[in-house]
Amino acid sequence: MKKICIFCSANHAIDPDFFEMTRSLGEWLATEGHTIVFGGVNMGLMECIAEAVHKAGGQTIGVVPRIIEERGAQSQFVDVCIPCDDLNDRKALMLAQSDVFIALPGGIGTLDELFTVVSSATIGYHQKPLILFNMKGFWDSLIAMLDDLEARGLTRKPWRHYIKVASSLDELKALV
Repeated sequence: MKKICIFCSANHAIDPDFFEMTRSLGEWLATEGHTIVFGGVNMGLMECIAEAVHKAGGQTIGVVPRIIEERGAQSQFVDVCIPCDDLNDRKALMLAQSDVFIALPGGIGTLDELFTVVSSATIGYHQKPLILFNMKGFWDSLIAMLDDLEARGLTRKPWRHYIKVASSLDELKALV
């Protein structure tokens, strides 16, 4: 059993298919006995993954910045709450708590989280896998940018050494 960190959007106004795919992921993670680590927010894909894991009998660990707690935006599906001071603290705690990272569709915060994990790996802080769940091609433009960085010699190793890509739940299962 692993602790799987999920990075994802806290927005509701996104492709409804992302919610369905996230629910399926959460159900699978729970039935496999994995615990999820997530940002603990009660919105968007964050709430969706937590609810799916919780309803399927799994456990969730929410790493919740105090400002989120103060605003009343903490998910009701957090089983274990780890409070933190700010987003840097949150990322450090998520990195320490997790064995594997999965990035679902998300915005600037998700990019910040996934690049923190990857940059830490590139300089040797850890060897934990990061998987981009490329739902409906969501990460295609990022993949193209990473390919371009690599082609220009701006990555020490091929980026796929640090980041794996899964376009379906079955592909993701094989990587976890």
